[in-house]
Amino acid sequence: METARVLVAADKFKGSLTAVQVAERVTAGLRRVVPGVRVETLPVADGGDGTVAAAVAAGFERREARVTGPLGDPVTAAYALRGSTAVVEMAEASGLQHLPDGVFAPLTATTYGSGELLLAALEAGATTIVFGVGGSATTDGGAGMLAALGARFLDAEGKSVGPGGGPLAELAEADITGLDPRLADIDLVLASDVDNPLTGPKGAPEVYGRQKGASEGDIAVLDAALAHYASILGPDTAALPGAGAAGGIGYGALVALGARFRPGIEVMLDVLGFAPALARATLVITGEGSLDEQTLHGKAPAGVAAAARAAGIEVVAVCGRLALPPESLEKAGIRRAYALADLEPDPAVSMAQAGPLLERAAESIARDFLLR
Repeated sequence: METARVLVAADKFKGSLTAVQVAERVTAGLRRVVPGVRVETLPVADGGDGTVAAAVAAGFERREARVTGPLGDPVTAAYALRGSTAVVEMAEASGLQHLPDGVFAPLTATTYGSGELLLAALEAGATTIVFGVGGSATTDGGAGMLAALGARFLDAEGKSVGPGGGPLAELAEADITGLDPRLADIDLVLASDVDNPLTGPKGAPEVYGRQKGASEGDIAVLDAALAHYASILGPDTAALPGAGAAGGIGYGALVALGARFRPGIEVMLDVLGFAPALARATLVITGEGSLDEQTLHGKAPAGVAAAARAAGIEVVAVCGRLALPPESLEKAGIRRAYALADLEPDPAVSMAQAGPLLERAAESIARDFLLR
């Protein structure tokens, strides 16, 4: 029988384990049952939070910069660099993790720090920048990011409008002629798992505003302000796929920076070297904290499974909770899913004990797929 070669390519279990820890626990469980099994780990991400960590695990160098957080306070943000390719994660600068518990600023949170992080990558010599967007605390259409890169957003009196999406209602002039000239010579890839437009029923404020603390009134204000912003910055561009990503930062990147939109997991699999790792595998284990309907729409496990299926390699998944029926798993290319909730039904205990439970799930995978 051919010696099994397992590739563990899973995303994080949000709130419990990083993608690196998931890979470590799965490997430990497999080797408890099959001590000599060959395991290669490739932690993955879909462009949202955890993207820089996945790049570092794949051999990129971790770099840090002090930038402006979403509330205007300085924060330390990381990006990843290998050669002339940088992986920049907007959540590192402008993400919800930088907000104190229970504190939101839906109308005034800014992406200025994300622009500063892009500048840091430029200063480091990057000519290709994978810009992972997701997990934002902001809904400013990327105006803050563009301001950090040299753009000016002025009201009717010629004064700079305030930070955040709300003040964009007062925008009279958008001047992007001062953008850093180096931006014209780089390949900026907008990596996102959402393709929402900027405004409207499927736009950034309506779909994602509530998770950033926006009231119904705030959502209406933000939607109108972003529509006004788009009418000035680029008429008829608000409906671009991906424009609504991360509070509309996708819009700013696409319209003003010439970014090209690609599904985040596809970009990251390329950057992380997934194809050669897949070619060495006979079984792939993927997963994330919750396997649900969202998983099927551009999340990491779906991307991994699709690539593995195309290569004719069997895929199983691990997860904290499973909310997909077997037919959906099969359609996604996942042979079987192993949920921690089946081992520990109490969600709080399952999250607290995710590591040991994941090792037990991996033992089951080893018995089911490596000993046959």
